[in-house]
Amino acid sequence: MTATLGDYERVVGAEAVEELRMIAARVRGRRCQHVNATPVGGEVAEQLTRLVPLMRELGIETAWDVIKGDEQFFAVTRALNQALLGKPGLLSPAMLDTYRAAMEMNLRDLDFSGDAVFIHDPQPAGLVQRKREIGRRWLWHVHMDLSKPDSAAWEFLRPWVECYDALLFSMPEFGTRAAVPQFIVPPGIDPLSDRNKELDPEEVRRVLESHQLDPARPIIVQISRFDRASDPLGVIAAYRTIRRQHDCQLVLAGDGRIDDPENFNVLSEVEGQAAGDPDIHVILLPAFSDLEVNALVRGSTFVMHKSIREGFGIAVSEAMWKGKAVIGGTAGGIKRQIVNGFTGFVVFSPEGAAHRALQLLKDPELCRRMGENGRLHVRHNFLLTRQLRYYLLLLLALDYPEQDVIFLS
Repeated sequence: MTATLGDYERVVGAEAVEELRMIAARVRGRRCQHVNATPVGGEVAEQLTRLVPLMRELGIETAWDVIKGDEQFFAVTRALNQALLGKPGLLSPAMLDTYRAAMEMNLRDLDFSGDAVFIHDPQPAGLVQRKREIGRRWLWHVHMDLSKPDSAAWEFLRPWVECYDALLFSMPEFGTRAAVPQFIVPPGIDPLSDRNKELDPEEVRRVLESHQLDPARPIIVQISRFDRASDPLGVIAAYRTIRRQHDCQLVLAGDGRIDDPENFNVLSEVEGQAAGDPDIHVILLPAFSDLEVNALVRGSTFVMHKSIREGFGIAVSEAMWKGKAVIGGTAGGIKRQIVNGFTGFVVFSPEGAAHRALQLLKDPELCRRMGENGRLHVRHNFLLTRQLRYYLLLLLALDYPEQDVIFLS
């Protein structure tokens, strides 16, 4: 069932919801349109599923459209995403022709109804060429790090990118050099979703025991992809150091739908390292396993997110929302979510992770206090209602491009 603002008020408080209503009153009547690449799965679809009904409840007519494309097109967009993240030599002229053809098809099929059109990520970025014909405000919301793109990929997209009225990024470091205004819109977690809602302790226990975990012993959990960027082998190295001084169990849980040969290699190495140690639990999660992820994190003593390459890494906020201290790497948005020494620790190496883990294991009160601090930090900064607030303020800012301060009263 779709959540309402009243449901979120019980989480964030009446004052935060009243602020949303006050800002919305200044932009009520605007028509917004979101366009992305998939209706389910992935961070963008998950956010829009919740944000679109809330925008409508606030009096903003909001549509959500999904582009069409065959497998060949989406294979091209996967390569395009990797190229924009900095991997060179992935795109051929034929692949770029495939992308252009898909944009032409979608331009024929889509009805652009919004006064403000939010285009999410690179897959539909080329749709902005319709702006020349119909006008409107066009905003490109990029949910990835665009700071060091492959030059060929960037030159392909740049003429379209510079047609947008604004670019939206999760954090300043993810932005790019373009003659277009840029805004920061950090993502937010949904506290009412299956992945984040409160669970009965008995349900948590059942999930732990189904994976042969002992709830009475310390449990360290990392929820991440099985890839080099997430550094699961570094986490195992940290665990080996920890075990020399303190009893614990380690959970490495990630998506079981692995379609990248390199990730198969990483998973194989992880399973090889875990072989023979009954306290290392490698869990391949099925699709739509949000409740299981929720239970694994809630059943943990603390969480690791030791990525060496990362986007925003919103899983950090998901863990902190559940009252867990987090030991994280320095990549991407991890260091923007963890307040070092207050909600968890930022570390640079497996040795550093082991040192901080031992500190938490030997001082349960510190671990508990950091978890409480983390939940409060997420409540004020990284909930879905906060992201909704950014969208509303952005719509307002677009109406006053020359003003640095806008008074709402």
